[in-house]
Amino acid sequence: MSQSQRRDDARPRQKGRQAMQTQDDSAADTVAALVARASSAQQVFADYDQQRVDDVVAGIAWAIYRPDRARELAELAVRDTGLGNVDDKIAKNQRKTLGTLRDLTGAKSVGVIAENPGDGITEFAKPVGVVAAVCPSTNPAATPANKTMMALKGGNAVILSPSPKGASTCALLVEYFHAELDKIGAPRDLVQYLAEPSKALTHELMRQADLVVVTGSQRNVRQAYSSGTPAIGVGAGNAPVIVDADADVPAAAEKIRRSKTFDNATSCSSENSVHVHTAVYDETLRELAEQGGYLLTAQEKDRLAAVMWPEGKLSGAITAQSPGKIAALAGLDSVEARSARFFLVEEDGVGPEFPFSGEKLSVVLTVYRFDDLDGALERIQRLLDFQGAGHSCGIHTATEAHARTVAERLRVARVLVNQAHCFGTGGGFDNGLGFTLTMGAGTWAGNSISDNLSYRHFLNITRLARVIPPRVPTEDALWGHYHETYGR
Repeated sequence: MSQSQRRDDARPRQKGRQAMQTQDDSAADTVAALVARASSAQQVFADYDQQRVDDVVAGIAWAIYRPDRARELAELAVRDTGLGNVDDKIAKNQRKTLGTLRDLTGAKSVGVIAENPGDGITEFAKPVGVVAAVCPSTNPAATPANKTMMALKGGNAVILSPSPKGASTCALLVEYFHAELDKIGAPRDLVQYLAEPSKALTHELMRQADLVVVTGSQRNVRQAYSSGTPAIGVGAGNAPVIVDADADVPAAAEKIRRSKTFDNATSCSSENSVHVHTAVYDETLRELAEQGGYLLTAQEKDRLAAVMWPEGKLSGAITAQSPGKIAALAGLDSVEARSARFFLVEEDGVGPEFPFSGEKLSVVLTVYRFDDLDGALERIQRLLDFQGAGHSCGIHTATEAHARTVAERLRVARVLVNQAHCFGTGGGFDNGLGFTLTMGAGTWAGNSISDNLSYRHFLNITRLARVIPPRVPTEDALWGHYHETYGR
């Protein structure tokens, strides 16, 4: 090849690199302008006292909770994302907001937040700065509102990065936020968003912010952790739920149905598999059928699998869709299938060769049978190691010891007892978990937290330490047992 030919071949690559550099520069400039405005607003906000901060948080909550707005946001989200259903999104917008505001009300997040005279320690809360909040298409209003409430409670500014499908919902939500901030006289730039979200802009926002909080795709979670900015991400859901031999089966079936079908299973916390003791297996299937579950035949299961994983990857065509649409796509044409509220598929394997053992984000529930709890937990851990590491598990049982065994044995951050899973993992009015839509899954999933995201994750804390009477232990107090047992 001649030198001139080599130069000609290099020109398209050079042009491609130049175009990419131009895009990168443009993204950097766009984000820098947003961050500069957010920083200025945050500096004003940093001087607010606790009551005024709480007023801002209450206003943000009202922006989505107000019934007409909750409905309008839900309708827009379903129309533009094609995911879930309007009534359940209204319920989610309001329930999550109500619960989160309950958790935030009365909590100290400005100035002195704790005094411990015995240790001589006083804790002072400080903002982290500008928060990049990356949000999924499955909850394009509830998730950004939830994160914004928590971040503002800590005195921070927020820049939202919605999914492209959720951008219109995010834009309307921020419009409502700004209307409430105007009432209070707080800077609008406390809450901004990427109007035309893209990978380049999202990645640049991660790089320039002071803290990144990601809910959604694992690709975005990994990008956040490699951005060079402190980050909080979540793991994938694939929640297994156990129905024990002494479970209240009708109650368990009703809770499983409510959770599995809510918003067409957009929640990563909805049951993906149910593990049923042999003693109540037939009864559980009957009760699930009473709740609207349709058990697929082997042939129907194969047809559904072909639609759900056409090329070995979960298809977006079934994600958060109605059972009727899924039945039509899979050719499930019996009257029972077409009228089902959710679908049941029996399985006994775990792993890539058994796709129904993984996360499905649809109204499809995998059913396993077990004879003893130890065997069930061994298989469930393998299932979680395949998909859903660290996230959560549930058990319906009357035996407290069995619930404790599940919590002791499984590498998960949450174990729910006798609860509808998707309504409990992210906080409930009848359990002690904090309300959130961002649930850490610990180092098991490569996450930096293993608890439910809260306002405290958006705080820096300064500890004032004073001199106290010395507390020097004796050698015997520290090594007495060791020396008695093993010698010196």
